[in-house]
Amino acid sequence: MTTSESVWTCPFRHDEALEFDPFLARLRSEPPVTRIPMPRGGGTGSADDAAEDGPGGPGAPGSGGPAAGAAWLVTRHRQVRAVTSDRRFSRAALIGRDIPRVTPDLVDHAESINLMDPPAHSRLRGLVAAAFGDRRVEELRPRTQRTVDALLDAMADHGSPADVSDWLAAPLPLTTVFELLGVPEPDRAPLRRWATAMMSPGTPDGAAAAEGKAGLRAYFAELTAARRRHPGSDLLSALAAVREDGELLDAREVAVMGMLLLVTGHNTSAHQISNMIYTLLTHPAQLERLRARPELLPSAVEELLRFIPYRQGVGIPRQATEDVELDGVTIRAGETVHVSYLAANRDESVYDRPDELDLERQGAPAHLTFGHGTHHCLGAHLARMQLQVAIGTLLTRFPGLHLAVPAEEVRWNTRSIWRFPLALPVAW
Repeated sequence: MTTSESVWTCPFRHDEALEFDPFLARLRSEPPVTRIPMPRGGGTGSADDAAEDGPGGPGAPGSGGPAAGAAWLVTRHRQVRAVTSDRRFSRAALIGRDIPRVTPDLVDHAESINLMDPPAHSRLRGLVAAAFGDRRVEELRPRTQRTVDALLDAMADHGSPADVSDWLAAPLPLTTVFELLGVPEPDRAPLRRWATAMMSPGTPDGAAAAEGKAGLRAYFAELTAARRRHPGSDLLSALAAVREDGELLDAREVAVMGMLLLVTGHNTSAHQISNMIYTLLTHPAQLERLRARPELLPSAVEELLRFIPYRQGVGIPRQATEDVELDGVTIRAGETVHVSYLAANRDESVYDRPDELDLERQGAPAHLTFGHGTHHCLGAHLARMQLQVAIGTLLTRFPGLHLAVPAEEVRWNTRSIWRFPLALPVAW
């Protein structure tokens, strides 16, 4: 199989509500490994970049504007798993390169675990994995249940209607990750603003995103130093105290790890709680099925994770460190490779009726919402537990829950890579 004759653009875009990205939907009729122009970044080093970005590409009507460089995009379940498991596709090799990409910022946090390859990645991941393992997460479940109960008590006291995003979805994950990291209460509001800004690269100059990143990095550098002077029982204190061969971990690694855990641990779970509530309330037959059979909750959460297009564009890419043949296509050393977990989650070759929400789906392979391989999400167990407790408790507590406004009046985020309702008014 060879790559498509077509040349596509991969814009930073926002579709209606949680509509599946039409661009990715069109690519499902293309080969699994497709050459596409990207809106930002330089070329891949290939002499063919200029030719491939020609008349059918970035300048074409409806293409979304000029693209700066070409990259490979992998869209099928099997091929995405292959790329994310193959060490010949490196993230560390991206650092400092003007790679073809969707977002304005360059990849520049060399100390970030998301940009490491083994063995450095394995070393750092091993130090924090215990905090997010099944046993530790289950120990946190009772505390999470108490937090959810208290949040819903407050929402009930406020009365119907209420914005479930404000009363439940936003505060729950943030409270959890702040407690894990030992962030003092007075510091939490600015950190939330910076984290939100950092993941909002859709502004013309990206200034807010850059400011958010700088603010978070500086804060966690200071907090790491403070934890080394006065350690506590939190995760950041534990990381700050770790020694290898008699030496403390690099303070920059600890600070960037704290920053990463805050951003990913808060945003993903908060937005997905809102997205899941919206999806259930707009799929009444599936909602009634879950109400009638609450034991379906764990599998229902997995199906919702598969079904919901939780972000825009594509994530952190990889670079081929040598020539690699994938599905009949030769990816040259130095070329950039993006994978789409969202498209892989709708792969009709592995999921029957992939565009339908089916809370009783049987026999399907695991979704790729939390990634795969070396960079599978560290906090996946924690996110699953929070989602189960939040969604299950909400539906039990408010059996008559429904949207307080017509679905088309729900307002959606259009300023970051995340897709989520800005407010989700519900009544009961």
